[in-house]
Amino acid sequence: MPALLRDSRPSPRRGYADLSPEEVEDIGRRLDAVRQQVLESRGASDAAYIRRVIAVQRCLEVGGRVVLLGSRSRVAWWVGTASLALSKILDNMEIGHNVLHGQWDWMRDPRIHSSTWDWDHASAPEHWRRAHNDRHHVNTNVVGKDNDLGYGILRVDEAQEWEPRHLAQPLWNLVNALIFEYGIAMYDLDLGESLRSGSGFSPEQKTELRSTARRVGRNAFRDYVLHPALSAPTGSARTTFTANVVANLVRNVWSHSVIMCGHFPEGVSTFEVDDLDEDETRGRWYLRQMLGSADISGPWLLHVLCGNLSHQIEHHVFPDLPSNRYREVAGPVRQVFEDHGLAYHSAPLLRQVASAWHKVVRMSVPPRRRRRMR
Repeated sequence: MPALLRDSRPSPRRGYADLSPEEVEDIGRRLDAVRQQVLESRGASDAAYIRRVIAVQRCLEVGGRVVLLGSRSRVAWWVGTASLALSKILDNMEIGHNVLHGQWDWMRDPRIHSSTWDWDHASAPEHWRRAHNDRHHVNTNVVGKDNDLGYGILRVDEAQEWEPRHLAQPLWNLVNALIFEYGIAMYDLDLGESLRSGSGFSPEQKTELRSTARRVGRNAFRDYVLHPALSAPTGSARTTFTANVVANLVRNVWSHSVIMCGHFPEGVSTFEVDDLDEDETRGRWYLRQMLGSADISGPWLLHVLCGNLSHQIEHHVFPDLPSNRYREVAGPVRQVFEDHGLAYHSAPLLRQVASAWHKVVRMSVPPRRRRRMR
């Protein structure tokens, strides 16, 4: 009788282990069908979309830097800074992140391909792809295997052992937001693990560290030396310098907030290695991505500025589909959630940011010990 009741009216808060093999197989079959439909319908309109976004990003960057040549004017400073910040956000989120995922490789355009694309970021594309595509997306929210789960510096789940250093994690999270591109670069090189273990850096890490340092130096020279120097004849070198500082800070805080909303809000599931099947089926993998991610609701422009990672659930289910199609597949994906009684975590941006920060603060204090019953 209970099994019949469960099948006819599933619980609205079912978890990873609550679904039968038949239900998991149904999830796999339905999501495979959604993915195949998009793969077969990719075409000229999708290619035009990414080319249009790239053109807008480049216009914003060039326009912003030109305006900043005369940034002694307060209006010019605000316009130039906003334009430059938007160009950096688009470059990192909707373009760089998604191109490096291989979402646009099907176009066979060597200029917009995961193997050739470079971006305005401290992390080299090959390092980022290794850490993000090959590790994070494979081991999404698996404690001990997914380093994105707190970036190796935050405790964001009860299964992670509390240490005194976690008391400072709200501060570390704030610092990480301000320097996010450099935090990601260090994370992509696995520097945190080497420092914590005291094992030192391997020869490969030392080589990659030198390469990253050169990247950081080139980007810093461009933003903080070259462009202010070009503005010097108009007397706006200092204001151009501050505009670049603010644009980079805005890009870092925005990227950090969007990515936190995708995996850290309250109610998003994490997984223990022992709970996973040794040979995880396609349906089980889909289910883990579904429960280990959260969406941000909002208008079309918000989704673009988020790199469509506002559709984090859809992105983790279909990481190789063009980002402009996530809004289209969100309806069918949500229907799968509802049909199986799973919680579809979606909320406005500010609510998701507040929820993620609430978890960071909550996990910073030692867990309460249960009193023994006398």
